[in-house]
Amino acid sequence: MSRVSPHQLTARQVSALKNGTLSDGGGLWLVAQGTAKSWFFRFTSPISGSRREMGLGSVHDLSLVEVRRKAAEARHQLSDGLDPIEERRKLKTQRKKESGLTFSDIARRYVKEMAPGWRSDRSTTIWTSSLERLVFPLIGKKPIAEIETDDVLAVLRPIWETTTETADRLRGRIERILDYARTHGWRDGENPARWRGHLANILPKPSAVMKVRHYPAVDRKNIGAVILKLTEAEGISPKAVRFACLTAARSGEVRNAVWSEIDMKAQIWTIPAHKMKAGKEHRVPLSVGAMAVLQEVLPFRDRLAGDLVFPGGKRGRPLSDVALSKVLHNAAGTKDVTVHGLRSTFRDWAAEETDYPREVAEMALAHTISDKVEAAYRRGDLFDKRREMMTEWCNKLSSSPP
Repeated sequence: MSRVSPHQLTARQVSALKNGTLSDGGGLWLVAQGTAKSWFFRFTSPISGSRREMGLGSVHDLSLVEVRRKAAEARHQLSDGLDPIEERRKLKTQRKKESGLTFSDIARRYVKEMAPGWRSDRSTTIWTSSLERLVFPLIGKKPIAEIETDDVLAVLRPIWETTTETADRLRGRIERILDYARTHGWRDGENPARWRGHLANILPKPSAVMKVRHYPAVDRKNIGAVILKLTEAEGISPKAVRFACLTAARSGEVRNAVWSEIDMKAQIWTIPAHKMKAGKEHRVPLSVGAMAVLQEVLPFRDRLAGDLVFPGGKRGRPLSDVALSKVLHNAAGTKDVTVHGLRSTFRDWAAEETDYPREVAEMALAHTISDKVEAAYRRGDLFDKRREMMTEWCNKLSSSPP
């Protein structure tokens, strides 16, 4: 801190300065650059020992008396062994914590600010819906600064063992919202929703209690007969289900496919990353059967209305998941099967009736590799092997059961 006594400047000097700096003494400085003139307090931090500079405001906003009062407050803090900049930050944080902002206030603000960077518009709906149903009724009205471990557990414990996947995702969302709040100064301390080293000591691991969801699937012995009935059925939906089965793709990937993703000459369907569950581009080799389906729907192509491969009943809109389910139920003669289950049928066939390595089928299904060692050693996407496999799968689907 400057040893020069304070109050060295006059109002006329302050007004006359155009460019440069003037000292008022006691660490208070006036800095002018063109039309901008601001006050700064320069000092040596008693905590870090480093030289620091704290902005106090503009000449246009503060009178000489007001800025000297601010500088005097800073000198008193220094004499008490405090860093004025750190004290101002703490005061700002305290005021934010006392602002009355609730968990739901901050959660909605977080979703609004983060949504533009999310892969899909559906993410916003999913986030908002899960928070409104499962979190806000319990802790939504509680001040964000007061959220503790017991509050997080009040949300998670009732659903941790019954809907574990949902609960674990919800925990991650709460953790990110609380981190966001801390970064903005609305709360401090450790994050009570953190898993490692915290909730992991209280709740069982998700993998230990998670109930694996098995989608009802068509038996691989009956799949040929089901595909035959789909081939005989009229409309776009049966063709979409056939294509989904022939490519082992997810329903949403098929329903939202557009012609620009299809390379008819190379016989490849390239699904962009933003449409994939794993967030990575996925190439699908198209068998003779899959190409035949595309030829069947090509006459319905509408470049001016979304250019969808499998257009729905309303122009420019894709087919619904329900539409695909209905035609599959009719073809299978039962409602105890799902379109997603066709992927399981394919996986069972690959494991039981072929000699292809496991990773080839996993690649065909675009599954994320959880084993880091396996992921490190796996190179490429085994595309040629997958093309061979999908050709055999096509042959399987075109054959009637014995």
